[in-house]
Amino acid sequence: MIRAYKFLMRPTTGQQIALGEMLRDHCSLYNAALQERRDAYRHVSRTTVRYGMQSGQLKDIRAFDPERQGRWSFSSQQATLRRLDKAFAAFFRRIKSGRTPGCPRFRSVSWFDTVEFPRDGDGCRWDSTPHDPVTRVRLQGVGHVKVNQHRAVVGRVKTVSVKREGRTWFVVLTAEQEQPEPLPRTGSVVGIDLGIANFLADSGGEFVSSPRHGRRAAAKLQAAQQALSRFPRRRAKDRTKNHQRAVDQVARLHGKVRRQRLDHAHKTALDLVRAHDVIAHENLKIRNMSRAPAPKPDPEQAGAFLPNGAAAKAGLNRSIADAGWGVFLTTLHAKAESAGREVIAVDPRNTSRTCPECGHVSKENWPTQETFLCQSCGHTAHADTVGALNVLRAGLARRNAHTA
Repeated sequence: MIRAYKFLMRPTTGQQIALGEMLRDHCSLYNAALQERRDAYRHVSRTTVRYGMQSGQLKDIRAFDPERQGRWSFSSQQATLRRLDKAFAAFFRRIKSGRTPGCPRFRSVSWFDTVEFPRDGDGCRWDSTPHDPVTRVRLQGVGHVKVNQHRAVVGRVKTVSVKREGRTWFVVLTAEQEQPEPLPRTGSVVGIDLGIANFLADSGGEFVSSPRHGRRAAAKLQAAQQALSRFPRRRAKDRTKNHQRAVDQVARLHGKVRRQRLDHAHKTALDLVRAHDVIAHENLKIRNMSRAPAPKPDPEQAGAFLPNGAAAKAGLNRSIADAGWGVFLTTLHAKAESAGREVIAVDPRNTSRTCPECGHVSKENWPTQETFLCQSCGHTAHADTVGALNVLRAGLARRNAHTA
């Protein structure tokens, strides 16, 4: 299996400058390759430019510009061109499926934050000074950069990536390792229901409270955004020190909330994986759930619109984003695969409206957010617990049908 490791880098001042120049030059290469594809398509011949053609030009580009493009690893530049090729492949796939295509766009330096080295030893070297007690990674054009390796890397390192988050630098490794031994069987199965008031409710009646990291940091974020709004929009190179300090403060607060949300997802998913053999959850379409409501034109007045609940829906969308369901489900699937557990996603329709006792389905069974009251048999329980029970039953039914 392939596992990723993320470590904090501690570059010197000169190495920070070199890392920034590396990102800038790879961003320039990405944008130039995108412009070439656009120009070729707009030509009357409608020429198609592919990765192989652009990769074949790298040798001449590096010879023409040895002080910039020629400084960096050839393989990392190929990875940048391959990244653009994947973006176009996804673009054409969305066109064929009838979805909103979203053509690949040009990247600014502030939005281009990752450079990948496809193979350890080709332009980079993990643990480049094994005789030194301090772990270092060697990057072509940058040198040996100190790394805060807080845990051991198991397996053979396949790829090395350098990532910038705000003013902090990280190295991300992917290592190939043998499938770990599965956790001992517990004989327990569980269904979970994700929510806003409670982050998670399981079929056993247990609840995990919602941490609401974004809401707790809202006051500080608002103050930081207000301080940033006093400066006019400028490119990074044209910002004053106070302007850049305000930008860094906003990025720092958002980064802290993101890390808190990820930490909560890891801990909650680990508790579930350790305690249960089978975990069933709703197959939520989070993007559709957080979509803004369509405007309602006023038929009696041209150019006017009727109330459509956009303000209330915006608050709900913020709560959905703050809960971090997508991050949690991705983490849960990854941990379950590593531990030999089974995770089943089921259709969420009517899971909160179906009585677990008599099977009666009705909208009236769910009178309030937390209450379930069956209109047929009178069964009452917490609405989230009922949803988790129905999710578990649907998951076990799907599992039995699949194994039959």
